[in-house]
Amino acid sequence: MTKENEIKDIAALSFEQALDQLEKIVNDLERGDVALDESIKTYERGEALKRHCATLLQAAEDKVEKIRVGADGTAKGTEPLD
Repeated sequence: MTKENEIKDIAALSFEQALDQLEKIVNDLERGDVALDESIKTYERGEALKRHCATLLQAAEDKVEKIRVGADGTAKGTEPLD
């Protein structure tokens, strides 16, 4: 798979799918039963998956809003979560 295709492949993954793949990569590397050149490729894919997960998580956090409550206890609107 070319680098460009790999990037497109990762970009199409949901957060959960990317996290599952990342966990598998970590387990494979921790076991140490992967050849050195394959370990490097696997590590690079893991880094790309980590960045993808971080991007998706940040996007989700940006969507979370905090409800503002007035003095009488009723909702008065929303504002970004700090």
